[in-house]
Amino acid sequence: MGEFKVTTASVADLRRIGEWAGDEGWNPGDDDAAAFFPADPRGFLIGRLDGEPITSISGIRYGDDFGFIGLYITRPEFRGRGYGLRTWNAGLDRLAGRLIALDGVSAQQDNYRKSGFRPAWPNVRYQGVPAAGPAAGVTVTDAREIGFDRLAAYDRRFFPAARDAFLSAWIAGPAHRAVVAIRDGDLVGLGVLRPARDAPRVGPLYAADPGVAEALLDGLTKGREREEIVIDVPSVNETAVDLVERLGLKALWETARMYTGPTPDLDLAGLYAVTTLELG
Repeated sequence: MGEFKVTTASVADLRRIGEWAGDEGWNPGDDDAAAFFPADPRGFLIGRLDGEPITSISGIRYGDDFGFIGLYITRPEFRGRGYGLRTWNAGLDRLAGRLIALDGVSAQQDNYRKSGFRPAWPNVRYQGVPAAGPAAGVTVTDAREIGFDRLAAYDRRFFPAARDAFLSAWIAGPAHRAVVAIRDGDLVGLGVLRPARDAPRVGPLYAADPGVAEALLDGLTKGREREEIVIDVPSVNETAVDLVERLGLKALWETARMYTGPTPDLDLAGLYAVTTLELG
């Protein structure tokens, strides 16, 4: 048995982890590393066996008391030998003392329960070409034209902690399309689309009602009307499920949002799609 070490990942390592995520069928964004890394530069870990990268995990610290686990991968040929568990423990250790969340694939949920995680709701991945259109009284415009304080305050309705570094990079990403919905001068929706390996991914999608959500999808896909998108919908929001199915998207598979403590008080009625399964 060789020497195995878990250390902080580099930007180059994070791009490699993205390739691994693609191999797992998770459809990572084409340039997720550029937005992920600022969220918590020390929060991405990689395990090396005799110098060869074979495992990964992210343990992202948000604020003083919240954390998110993601990108938990062991290369297939090294599974069943304890390297993944050692990497998992390193990720949990980094978030000790915090409320921790993750989005767990079905095959791993029993293992996550053993570490104290409990399911809060399923996220269902949908894919297809949305037949979306505008909504009366709603103006959809570039999110970069809105003051960041306003966007950050809006994001806090749907996420348990401030995440300004990540959110700013997510909205400003050169290949990302970020739009907001304004009605009667009020901010009533936010959506971001990013290019990804198999099909562009939408997330987050926040909206005051299904009409606003549809208008945001229309704005995000303008000029790409024949292109499929991927969106991860919290099925606890039945209105969101009804919307994407009415627009013609089909369910592929699901994960479970899980927490180590009480589920945070979030605006689930306005959460039409989570931002990412990797960082929350």
